Amino acid sequence: MGPFDYAQDRPENIDVILNGLDRYNPETTTTFQDYVMVQCENSAFYDCYANLALLKLYQFNPHLTRDETITNILVKALTVFPNPDFSLCLSLLPTHVLQKNTASAGDGSLAEAVQKLNSLNNLLAGADYTAFWEKLDSDDLYADLIADVSGFEDSMRVRIAVTVGQAVREVEKGLLESWLNLQGPEFDHFVQVFGWEIAGDSIKVPLNKENKAEGTIVTENVKFEQFGRLIKRAYEQPA
Repeated sequence: MGPFDYAQDRPENIDVILNGLDRYNPETTTTFQDYVMVQCENSAFYDCYANLALLKLYQFNPHLTRDETITNILVKALTVFPNPDFSLCLSLLPTHVLQKNTASAGDGSLAEAVQKLNSLNNLLAGADYTAFWEKLDSDDLYADLIADVSGFEDSMRVRIAVTVGQAVREVEKGLLESWLNLQGPEFDHFVQVFGWEIAGDSIKVPLNKENKAEGTIVTENVKFEQFGRLIKRAYEQPA
């Protein structure tokens, strides 16, 4: 994993802003907002450091805030779980949008959008992937929130598969289908492209350094002189 502030293919003009005083110049807000849209249009491209810089500009200049850009940043952050990007973004949002009592169902506010996206993040953090897809399909607002982020559902399936592959060597087919929200030929194709094996009702995951079970041997080197000092102190204790 590269440095936190590094993003492959980051445009030179964005890099110059991030590494100079213009990082705090309100006039760069529009540039950063356009950059967020570039990330949304390309499912393989993501720049958390630049997005956090924009959220910081919003903190200093609330009148420049664009709700749609904030939700797009949060949705893109979901696509890289279990990295802590989503929580980092939340930490830079105004307090009032983080409080549940400020969000009313169906009011279309930023607070409601943030609360809904945070509920998705909590399900991902708890590895409740089936519930994640069910909640995503439960409200039309979710469809609106992810609409600008190209390939969102496919990105989430890849991240879920990566996380599962780091934890298990074999998983029940039906369970994995619910985790990926895929069935039939689409599921079979995804699994095969991912390099996993379909074995009847089970899916076998190739061995890797994360899912390999290894015993850990802990040894301690205690010298005899140390016992001698311990025994001596015991005899020196007052009666």
